[in-house]
Amino acid sequence: MDYIKNPQMIEEESFHIIQEIIDKEFPNFVFFNTTEEKIIKRVIHTSADFDYLKNLVFSNDVITELETFFLAGNGTIFTDTTMALSGINKRILDKLGIRYECYIADPEVAEQAKAKGMTRSMAGIERAANVEGPKLFVIGNAPTAIFKLLELIDKKELAASAVIGAPVGFVGAAESKEALFESDVPSIVARGRKGGSNVAAAIINAMLYQLVERES
Repeated sequence: MDYIKNPQMIEEESFHIIQEIIDKEFPNFVFFNTTEEKIIKRVIHTSADFDYLKNLVFSNDVITELETFFLAGNGTIFTDTTMALSGINKRILDKLGIRYECYIADPEVAEQAKAKGMTRSMAGIERAANVEGPKLFVIGNAPTAIFKLLELIDKKELAASAVIGAPVGFVGAAESKEALFESDVPSIVARGRKGGSNVAAAIINAMLYQLVERES
């Protein structure tokens, strides 16, 4: 059987097919700009789901905020799952000087969550609020993390450069993301029930790859 073996060629062919499907099945769809196009297409590449053409939304000048965050090189990314963190290209983050954390498995965070009767994701957000420097939150699983983020931001106990909101599921997922989308926080949101840690990581990687391309 003849098939493509080269990883780069597989990816290039995948994006070619994605564009062909968009041209055929969504002929009137227009991307707002090149950056958003690359982010949406990478999410489709990750999920094989063209609903993200309409579900993935950008608010409050989030692209500019993300570029500023990454290029400043002194911030920290916080993810709600180890899966989201493992999916992000850390080689590029290291090159940019961006730190990254996931507290979901931290024993102290687990103890705090139990003591306060909250999810570990919520306790992780509370811990992240005490970390110095710019913060980018990448949420792919826990709606409660988004609710806690918005609560702390409203109380002025936390500042976020931007939030990637992509929890997947049925309990609070759509509602938390809608609350984020309607807030003043710069965000990329996967509206509705769909999302996931892989989607959240794909959004970040799309931004990182564009920054690398720009610098090369």
